[in-house]
Amino acid sequence: MKDLLEVIAKSLVDDPDMVSVNEIVGEQSIILELKVSPEDMGKVIGKQGRIAKAIRTVVKAAAVKENKRVVVEII
Repeated sequence: MKDLLEVIAKSLVDDPDMVSVNEIVGEQSIILELKVSPEDMGKVIGKQGRIAKAIRTVVKAAAVKENKRVVVEII
């Protein structure tokens, strides 16, 4: 799921080298922190958060296959 999030984010931004994903594994869930450059923040979030919501939906769908709960945070 970390790789999936990284591929999606790198395809959206202008500066793919600044994209980083940090994975924090808890007892019941996994937190994925997505960091992008400040200039690309709007491209990842989208108008009214539509792109961010779509990214979270895709990652959660991948997590369901592995019976895990995932939270995506955009920093």
